[in-house]
Amino acid sequence: MNSIKEATNNTTDYGWESTVGPHSCNYLIPKIIEVLKKLKVKRVVDIGSGNGSLCGALKKEGYDVVGIEYDANGYKISSKAYPDIHFYNLGVEANASIVLESEDKFDAVISTEVIEHLYSPHLLPIFSKSILKTNGLLIISTPYHGYLKNLALSLLDYWDFHHSPLWHGGHIKFWSKKTLAKLFFENGFELIQFYGVGRLPFLWKSMVVVAKKR
Repeated sequence: MNSIKEATNNTTDYGWESTVGPHSCNYLIPKIIEVLKKLKVKRVVDIGSGNGSLCGALKKEGYDVVGIEYDANGYKISSKAYPDIHFYNLGVEANASIVLESEDKFDAVISTEVIEHLYSPHLLPIFSKSILKTNGLLIISTPYHGYLKNLALSLLDYWDFHHSPLWHGGHIKFWSKKTLAKLFFENGFELIQFYGVGRLPFLWKSMVVVAKKR
């Protein structure tokens, strides 16, 4: 009888090796900063802070910023690269009170290109709600999916690349504005703003959505 080696179904290593930010930083960071300035936000936390690229950029802009990263290597890299920023090695399944033991509540939670990786995406708004002030903001980015982009992917026969099943720890949820709004509403938030970023309108690479705590 063949023995089967049991393997974990949880991804704990997302491949962080350096302080170089992913290519998505080029179009996401300017939009995130623009949104924060427009909303007059001062104190923010980045959930899924990776190697700290976004936190570093926000700190440089004068924001009071904290990072939360599940990947142990990403946490180590960011903590070393940005010693003046407080990082936590946690996932959204953790008890948010761990953060509040040493932090005041935040004006905004930011989470860029994270929610598409989560088996239980509702945990992100639940965790966020616990650490936000009254009327606090949840700002999320995720790859954009809309009719025209989906049609283009089909016509170009690009789905195997776009939805690659071979990427360990890759995208497992594919969101639209409608499904994100439903996720927010069911977990105590109301979607208030939507932006497309990267590439041409309606073929955007990602969307940035802003929701307010109810």
